[in-house]
Amino acid sequence: MYIFLRNNDYRYAAEQMLLMLFPEERPVYPSADPGLREENAVELELKHGKTYTTAVCRLRYDRRTAQDHVRTRTDGIRAGEERARIEQRILKLAFYRAALDVGVPKPEWGCLTGVRPAKFLAGLMQKDGLTETAAVRMLTETFGVSKERASLALAAERAAARAKAALAPQDVCLYIGIPFCPTRCAYCSFVSVDAPKLLKSIPDYLDALEQEMRSTAAAVKAAGRRVVAVYIGGGTPTTLSAAQLRRLMEALRTHIDLTELVEYTVEGGRPDTLDAEKLETIASMGCGRMSINPQTMNDAVLARVGRRHTAAQTAAAYEAARAAGYDAVNMDLIAGLPGDTVAGFEHSLRQAIALDPENITVHTLTLKRASRIVMEDQSTNDYADVAAMLEKCRLLAEAGYRPYYLYRQKNTLQNLENVGWCKPGHE
Repeated sequence: MYIFLRNNDYRYAAEQMLLMLFPEERPVYPSADPGLREENAVELELKHGKTYTTAVCRLRYDRRTAQDHVRTRTDGIRAGEERARIEQRILKLAFYRAALDVGVPKPEWGCLTGVRPAKFLAGLMQKDGLTETAAVRMLTETFGVSKERASLALAAERAAARAKAALAPQDVCLYIGIPFCPTRCAYCSFVSVDAPKLLKSIPDYLDALEQEMRSTAAAVKAAGRRVVAVYIGGGTPTTLSAAQLRRLMEALRTHIDLTELVEYTVEGGRPDTLDAEKLETIASMGCGRMSINPQTMNDAVLARVGRRHTAAQTAAAYEAARAAGYDAVNMDLIAGLPGDTVAGFEHSLRQAIALDPENITVHTLTLKRASRIVMEDQSTNDYADVAAMLEKCRLLAEAGYRPYYLYRQKNTLQNLENVGWCKPGHE
């Protein structure tokens, strides 16, 4: 789709809206300026008046045309980042309204394009001075967010505010990345390598990582900071052997003061990388939270996306983690995996709830450019109604879980979200 920007240069904002509303289109900035003719095109213009600043969108799509405008008081726009924030907001809103006029289905998240809707809601309260009720009303009435998603954003924002209030100014959290996996899942685009190809490089990686721990420890100490949370993620950290995990965690304990930790998590991830020895080793080094991620409890779907484990192995890994003494377990599920169904996702959700972990994280499948799903022929991939799958998350609420964090990604099926659910007290 051609994009014409008049009296502004907010390319990123325009492209965000384009990719959300018209995912099949790609931005084109023509060298000449033919204006709106026969091709699909959008024109976004800012008009600065003495009383009002107005965003105007003229849109042509599939031989239908629309024009919408949104305005705000000029005297309410301050300079710098504040001005850019509000100008982009009204441009995106005008684009959104014009898209609805040419027949684009109304998205559940309305015109919001950001990664963290709860943070946007917090901004309405903190930067714009709105009450909680008024901010939620603005989400639904002005920005087009459905009542269900607005409630979800509010719940996540309340949990985030509580977590933030529990942190002192000097507190920091530490992430340690282990970019190795036993195999690469079809949907994955993380920076990782299949371990069988590069097992020989793991000791060298651990050497380099320990050097970084030393320098990080020095920086933490010099800045007067206190480490209150550690997350070892990946990749799949438990691709490492029990001896390598012990070496890693002993080095961490040697260089970083962990006496004030509130939470210590290792991303077990793949059940086929977990055994009693690894789980006991990790627990013995002070880790109290383990993430065991089935993604689905359907063996056929697991095989289709390259997960070399079964639902039975997931359950066995969970029981082994409990036997090893972890006081918190997280389990990830993905809605929309190729070959899965709404009924199949509900089954996975019920199975996870029955195991009774402290956290269940529900992701919506994201079609990332570097993933095998996208790079290979997608014509054989059948994606179920993801919105219908996510409606089944009411089962989590009924089981006592509450949303505690929320984020969105580009190219997510049906433009939906990822939500972390937890039992009270495990935010």
